[in-house]
Amino acid sequence: MSLPAPARRIASRCLFCQNLPIRTRPQQLSPIATPGRRAASDDSSSASRSNPILDEYRKNNPETASSALQPSQQMPQQGDIASSSIFEDHRRIQEQRREDEEDVEEGKTKIGGITRDPNAIARVMVPDPAARERWERKKVIQLVKKGGRLTKPEFLKRTEREHLVKSHNMKTSVKKLGMIARQIAGKTIDDAIVQMRFSPKKVAQEVLKQLEFARDEAVVMRGMGLAGAAEEHAGVLNESSTDIAGTTAAGLEAARGTLAQRITSDNPISIQLKDGKRHQIDDPSKIYIDQAWVGRGPYGKLPDYRARGRIFIMRTPWTSLTVVLKEEKTRIREHEERQAKRRKKITAQVWVPLPDRPIQTHRQWYSW
Repeated sequence: MSLPAPARRIASRCLFCQNLPIRTRPQQLSPIATPGRRAASDDSSSASRSNPILDEYRKNNPETASSALQPSQQMPQQGDIASSSIFEDHRRIQEQRREDEEDVEEGKTKIGGITRDPNAIARVMVPDPAARERWERKKVIQLVKKGGRLTKPEFLKRTEREHLVKSHNMKTSVKKLGMIARQIAGKTIDDAIVQMRFSPKKVAQEVLKQLEFARDEAVVMRGMGLAGAAEEHAGVLNESSTDIAGTTAAGLEAARGTLAQRITSDNPISIQLKDGKRHQIDDPSKIYIDQAWVGRGPYGKLPDYRARGRIFIMRTPWTSLTVVLKEEKTRIREHEERQAKRRKKITAQVWVPLPDRPIQTHRQWYSW
């Protein structure tokens, strides 16, 4: 099929086939895009030209204008400790505490950057204020009636040291770890560490690390095992405390007992333990393991690959170890208490026909 228009007319209508006139636009290079440095004449000409808007702004804001003319000096960045440092948490806590003290308002409490209402906290912590007030009144009355005297548990807490440490969960059973706990119970901390060092059991190495950690923590936190330093500052600490019966220096000396007063390496003593064994003590501040027990932890899962592509799930036990550390002064006190109880029991069974007292009057007949 052909068009009725002639071919010459179609060719004349094609714009791409014709030569169009091209006009060139002169381009001016901006000073930003111009490479190199400008001449001195350009700087002088630009400085001579004035900007009325900028002049008016400088006139209205002289301080801002003067500061803009001065070159900006970048302050040196203050150094800081790395995020992986052991002091990072302590520094963050100190900064948070300082901010809380600055931002705290009257009658409000700020904890962790959040303002807390003391009344709302009291409603949760003290749901029955009347019962709390009655309990406090009861305790004050008991303190007045006792005259400041301490009970035996309170007195022992003030005169003797002890430290409890619980380990992490170890990958062993209660039965296996219980044997080690019974092995180290009653031994001094140094003897227990030696036992675990040469023990062929696999879990003994973890127990060894835990015992070393418990010993160091007891020395640092409780002051255990420091005979010279503890005896040197014991009287000073109790003289500055409140005057309560049994907490003065004289009361502490009486509480230590006769055996624990002059025990040295040259003059050790021998006591009898609760199980009947004899034990020799040359340092009353030496640390020993008073109790050791185990605790069952969560069970783990371990695949057990069997024949024919079967897979069973085994339950792997995890167990923790807890030890209570005390000083040899405690064993000396317990030995003296058992001796006094045994002596009292023996003397109470002795029959005396007449009371042991001087005769005041004489009669001509017998009184029996």
